[in-house]
Amino acid sequence: MGKTAFLFPGQGSQQVGMGKDLYEQIDVSKKIMDQANETLGIDLTSIMFNGPQETLTLTYHAQPALLTVSTALLTKFKEFGIEADFVAGHSLGEYSALVAANVMSFQEAVYAVRRRGELMEEAVPAGKGAMAAILGMEKELLTEVTNQVTEEGDLVQLANLNSPSQIVISGTREGVEKASILAKEKGAKRVIPLEVSGPFHSDLMKPAAEELKHVLDGLDIQNASIPVITNVTAKPIKNGKELKEKLVEQLYSPVRWEESVQTMIDLGVTTFIEIGPGKVLSGLVKKVNRRVKTYNIFDIESMTATVAALKEEN
Repeated sequence: MGKTAFLFPGQGSQQVGMGKDLYEQIDVSKKIMDQANETLGIDLTSIMFNGPQETLTLTYHAQPALLTVSTALLTKFKEFGIEADFVAGHSLGEYSALVAANVMSFQEAVYAVRRRGELMEEAVPAGKGAMAAILGMEKELLTEVTNQVTEEGDLVQLANLNSPSQIVISGTREGVEKASILAKEKGAKRVIPLEVSGPFHSDLMKPAAEELKHVLDGLDIQNASIPVITNVTAKPIKNGKELKEKLVEQLYSPVRWEESVQTMIDLGVTTFIEIGPGKVLSGLVKKVNRRVKTYNIFDIESMTATVAALKEEN
């Protein structure tokens, strides 16, 4: 019988209204969201439910908001007795995966990602950095493009190796703009600027990573109860000390998502369940391997449909 992996989305998947139907259930999901408000000392749920989108997209709001919704969905979903053999999260989503694997408590995780967002914002203020998705270009050729622009004085790097046909670049706003133009000139099919407020997974994040290490040192980090496929290594890790180190490195290292998905498939995963807003990760999984099954849980309705489909399979 095939194995199951839970996937958790990262920044960019946030949308105003996410989690509202969960909150209205007045059960375990509401409790998670109330814990987020209490831990952070802000009305995070109001920002999630009412926006505006520009406010929700700010790094230090989007990160705890996405973690909160993903964890609330996971907590509700667990009531149906469906377990994962592996967990993985895209960038910020790795914190949701660590909560799912009992590496850290939700309260500690939501505090950590709020600080992570603040540190990232301090390292590169909103508007100074950027990211863009490059579609239909080989990694080697895109690396040549980013190296050329960086050598000319505007830093830009490969940030997310998402699928065979999608790679995200990150760096200074000027660097990303120049690399986007050059990539299209050299044959990229499409360039999509991303709705994020910072140059994640680039060397510009190294000052934030140094400070994040101090934040994580203050948390009670345990060994994982199930293997976590980390962004930095694309390999399964259970050791808590190693997982913490990878969270620090992750801030300035590429997200090796295509490799992570392939690793899980090689380890026997045939069912991927994306837990959190949007369907981005499911789409990327299908670009790596169309034969595996993917499901999305982003609200009560989609959770009900997923549970029904999984029961039918078994």
